[in-house]
Amino acid sequence: MGAEDNTAREHGIRMEAVGPGEATLSMVVTQAMTNGHGIGHGGFIFLLADTAFAYACNSYNQRCVAQHCSITYLKPAREGSRLTATAREVRRIDRSGIYDISVSDETGTPIAEFRGYSRTVPGSFF
Repeated sequence: MGAEDNTAREHGIRMEAVGPGEATLSMVVTQAMTNGHGIGHGGFIFLLADTAFAYACNSYNQRCVAQHCSITYLKPAREGSRLTATAREVRRIDRSGIYDISVSDETGTPIAEFRGYSRTVPGSFF
């Protein structure tokens, strides 16, 4: 999956760790990722959290897609900050999964909390 993830590569998202039902990814907030308030655009924070969610729910070599996601922004992200998204599986039953993803900056300050609901679809990666 990582080899084909053009979005992650294009935005500098790095895979730190991936295991069954979990993933940790990071990204540096660049100037191009800031909004009119001079802070990290929520769409890029969502992108990082959603990507960690994708890696966690696809970690069983079964293709999964998002069926619903939500995010709560807690603090602004600053240009130059390294954000880390840590995804963990809450529940996985039949074709459905629930995952919580915490996004924090390099000081450990919480930036956002994301919850993703996955749906397993036909296919595998290898």
